[in-house]
Amino acid sequence: MIQERINEVKALLPKDVTLIVVTKNHGIEEIWEAYNAGIRDFGENRVQELMSKVNELPQDIRWHLIGSLQRNKVKYITPFIHSIQSVDSLALYEEIARRARLAHRQIDFLLELHIAQETSKAGLPLIEVEPLIKTIMEREKDAPYMRLRGLMTMATNTNNEEEVRGEFRKAKELFDYLRMGIMAHRPEFDTLSMGMSDDWNWAVEEGSNMVRIGSYIMGARSY
Repeated sequence: MIQERINEVKALLPKDVTLIVVTKNHGIEEIWEAYNAGIRDFGENRVQELMSKVNELPQDIRWHLIGSLQRNKVKYITPFIHSIQSVDSLALYEEIARRARLAHRQIDFLLELHIAQETSKAGLPLIEVEPLIKTIMEREKDAPYMRLRGLMTMATNTNNEEEVRGEFRKAKELFDYLRMGIMAHRPEFDTLSMGMSDDWNWAVEEGSNMVRIGSYIMGARSY
């Protein structure tokens, strides 16, 4: 079933869109099934759960931390994490940079935007993104192991298609504005991660080039 769902999604995704399979609350055997179907990009929301899985699975997996990250847990994932998609403050950036230096690893990261109506969702207000990027760029000489790859966001949890599309559109407009502006000389700034199980098709149509799909592929989670 997992392989069938992966094949279905891949058939619908444009070739330039990266599929991250989210494995929160799914076991090792299920992840192996997705791995054997060709998936190498996996997303996890919690550091503790990720740490319980990483040593049980192949080392060529690219792990993406997509949930909120506390600074005191950064040290656990820097030795192996491929990207951190939930950077939403200068303090978190600085801690990841410090740990990346100690680990002698380059770590990709995305800035998380808050575009949803729910106040419970994490992320930066759109107006704060460019100032934070400017501050990060000023400190790059002190953080050579960090690489800003783009933006990540989650839309409001609603069936209102126009509302969701409108939020994705705002994120895409900001992404394009940054790419043509202060990040114009940074070709590595190339990732707009938006779209999950319920709205990934809308996200892709609005310009996403990375989707994070969990239950649509992996099935209902075991809590």
